[in-house]
Amino acid sequence: MHRAVVCAGIFCATVVPAAGAQIVYEVSFPNVVHHEAEISISFTDLPAVPLELRMSRSSPGRYALHDFAKNVYSVRAEDENGFPLQITRPNPYQWDVPVHDGTVRVTYTLFADRADGTYSQVDETHAHLNVPATFMWARGLGDRQIRVTFQLPDGAEWSVATQLFPTDDPMTYTAPDLYYFMDSPIEVSDFALRQWEVSANGGTSTIRLAVHHDGTEQEVDDYTEMVKKVVEQAIAVFGEAPDFDGGAYTFIADYLPWVSGDGMEHRNSTILSSTASLRRAAGRLIGTVAHEFFHAWNVERIRPRTLEPFDFERANMSGELWFAEGFTSYYGPLILRRAGLTAVADYARSISGGLSFVINAPGRRFFSPVEMSMQAPFVDAATAVDPNNRGNTFISYYTWGAVIGLNLDLTLRSRFDLTLDGYMRAVWGRFGKAEIPYTVDDLENVLSEFTEDEEFATDFFARYVRGREVPDYEALLANAGFQLRPARPTEAWLGTTGLQYAGGGATLSATPPIGSPLYEAGLGRRDRIVSIDGQVITGAGVLREIVGRHSPGDTVQLRFEQRGRTRTVTVTFAVNPRLEVVRYEEAGLDVTEEMREFRRRWLGEN
Repeated sequence: MHRAVVCAGIFCATVVPAAGAQIVYEVSFPNVVHHEAEISISFTDLPAVPLELRMSRSSPGRYALHDFAKNVYSVRAEDENGFPLQITRPNPYQWDVPVHDGTVRVTYTLFADRADGTYSQVDETHAHLNVPATFMWARGLGDRQIRVTFQLPDGAEWSVATQLFPTDDPMTYTAPDLYYFMDSPIEVSDFALRQWEVSANGGTSTIRLAVHHDGTEQEVDDYTEMVKKVVEQAIAVFGEAPDFDGGAYTFIADYLPWVSGDGMEHRNSTILSSTASLRRAAGRLIGTVAHEFFHAWNVERIRPRTLEPFDFERANMSGELWFAEGFTSYYGPLILRRAGLTAVADYARSISGGLSFVINAPGRRFFSPVEMSMQAPFVDAATAVDPNNRGNTFISYYTWGAVIGLNLDLTLRSRFDLTLDGYMRAVWGRFGKAEIPYTVDDLENVLSEFTEDEEFATDFFARYVRGREVPDYEALLANAGFQLRPARPTEAWLGTTGLQYAGGGATLSATPPIGSPLYEAGLGRRDRIVSIDGQVITGAGVLREIVGRHSPGDTVQLRFEQRGRTRTVTVTFAVNPRLEVVRYEEAGLDVTEEMREFRRRWLGEN
């Protein structure tokens, strides 16, 4: 029914529970106006050892710490007769019941007011529950079946959308163990539901789309047709759908002004959230659908060994996120193009930003894609109050991984007459379908076997995955009649990023890019630019006007304040380094039939 996991961490039971013992959760919403849920947990047949209760510190699909215990209060415990039991707190994330008679009922209040892929929200419109952010769990009881029942607020006509398994009671669901439970987000609301069947491994699976929004039924119908096309094209990449547990996959979408934008994959479902509406932004929202559904293969079943099993008590570090997240990011826009939801010109624009950023990023001098992946605990919705220099030292593994995916796809097509689709199918067949966790070495070995060229695979991983190089993308893209070129070749550039204007000056909120004119002139974070070329910087418009009347190579005097001193330096404008990808047709270049055919096989019909 569900994946086997390695016995490790909280999922390696320290005691053997009684046969058939369940952990029963009950959830009610007595104070939705103030975003509170009341949660009780009933444990029976407990061994004669202290009961150790935890709130998770991390959540599936996120790699940083979030410390969900901060939103838990009014914790109390009682025995089967209702008598209070002592609770101790060995650390901020744990509640222990040291003495009990084998039965314990724990009750607590949860404050929840952020609806996204990591947190939970309870209000008058819904209960959006990410399980690690909502439910306590007990150490040593990870293999017990979970049963959860929801008691709706008075007058609410809500239903439940989740990958948990239903029972005869529409408000009660089960999970085979704690791991599956923690990976199963829940939406309880008056959502619109659409569902259809897809072929899956000789049978069929049900795809469900639950949309909680403030629009019309027709908007949901139209969006459903877009989602169907995305699902079809994702399945086409791998040649088959995963074997979804329970025979169903559920998209859980909250498109409302009071939620937070996000997308988060799970084994048989995904969370989609945005303040945008279907009416105005369906074309943008569908991009997250494409990304998250691709994760049903890549990361949920094609899974890095470093994330198996996921540990809910610590930050989870992986060197494979350039592949798990990055290759998924490469396929998101590609699936939209193949589904006919975007034009070829749109696709060219979609890859421009990532290419420009990675090629120009100073971060490549510090870390490889594997090492960038290991930075996830510091950047993946992580919070800290001290300044950092990530603008110069970090490249998102989403972005760099997508650019590597583009590199490999175009190289396979031009050099071997193979495709990245074929490589992904090979990885799926070796690791995903059998659910065998992989390493970076495993991915290299599959590439070697797929191309029948060990030297190529070794070189590719050494240069672009473990190394920090970028290939000749101009030549690679030319195969498809795409040109990589400077976007603003005559525009002057100083490297001003994150400026805050006030009091007749512009303060840098971050260190300028390494190598930029401002960086070379010695300006840094919190320095305040007073004037350029003798003109006081009173606002963004003034700065644009100054830059606009100069050309690359011009020199000007720049006056700035730095830690109590006023300094004047000579600055030379550089060329704006931004790059863009355009079709040869737009660049006025000839497109050969060979290029058109390459493009068609890669992106679908022109």
